[in-house]
Amino acid sequence: MRLTPRSGADRLDGWDRDDAGRTFLRARVKAAPVDGEANAALEALVARTLGLPRRAVSIGSGALARFKMLRIEGLDEAEVRVRLGASQA
Repeated sequence: MRLTPRSGADRLDGWDRDDAGRTFLRARVKAAPVDGEANAALEALVARTLGLPRRAVSIGSGALARFKMLRIEGLDEAEVRVRLGASQA
């Protein structure tokens, strides 16, 4: 997941690939990257999009980086990809 803080809206911008061919999801949040606010907004956005409670989504790695790995409880990887529209990647 690639996070852009201080955006005009909280939204997922779709799938993209980096130079190495790895697929990632672009996300934007209104919150600033201060005191974990942008990370919390990202977790809430992804949970809402997946139809999960907020506590089911957490930052697994990359808390201080633009690229993040999320930990999602209650869904397997295939279901996460379906709900996030990974077929567009």
